[in-house]
Amino acid sequence: MNVKIAESWKPLLEKEFNKPYFESLTNFVKNEYTTNTCYPKGSQIFNAFNLCPFNHLKVVIIGQDPYHGEGQAHGLCFSVPEGVAHPPSLINIFKEIESDLHIDYPKSGNLERWAKQGVLLLNATLTVKAHNAGSHQGKGWEQFTDEVISIISKNKENVVFLLWGGFAKKKSVLIDSKKHCILTSGHPSPLSANRGYWFGNKHFSKANNYLKENKLKEINW
Repeated sequence: MNVKIAESWKPLLEKEFNKPYFESLTNFVKNEYTTNTCYPKGSQIFNAFNLCPFNHLKVVIIGQDPYHGEGQAHGLCFSVPEGVAHPPSLINIFKEIESDLHIDYPKSGNLERWAKQGVLLLNATLTVKAHNAGSHQGKGWEQFTDEVISIISKNKENVVFLLWGGFAKKKSVLIDSKKHCILTSGHPSPLSANRGYWFGNKHFSKANNYLKENKLKEINW
């Protein structure tokens, strides 16, 4: 796996790329991409980092796994490329934004527009085998992305972390809550949202209020 990553991330992650676990992860991913259909495309594995340079980062959203259906995953959690039908969790994210900020439901499910404003859309696992959810978990990606979260916590201030669902909430132990804003709620998946654990969390207005209070530019959601 040739790690093509935005310059601003390199000095912070160089050490990780040289660790033995990352070497075995690289070998595993290369082999999987050679022998199976995997997502996202190899060139998009580090999309979240490349579209959101470290120096611009203001918000972190943590997902679990890339989408495993054809044409959906493109390296940003919850996001799908232009023209692709919105998956259920993304529909609920957009519905919450609609009611929280009183703005129209967006046509495009491509969240590159968020990434370019400083939102790191980070899946804990960055690759997956087609039609096989969770197939690349436990291979080293989580160790890498946990380190990413720790590095952000340590090296930045006033970042908003949006932790949705049990899996993401566990990441709060990696974040210094005195320096950063941690917002938690249920997951936007229908299972959780329909039980009342998602809608009404107002995370998007809360994130913007926090950024504003700290003299940072708000996100145009």
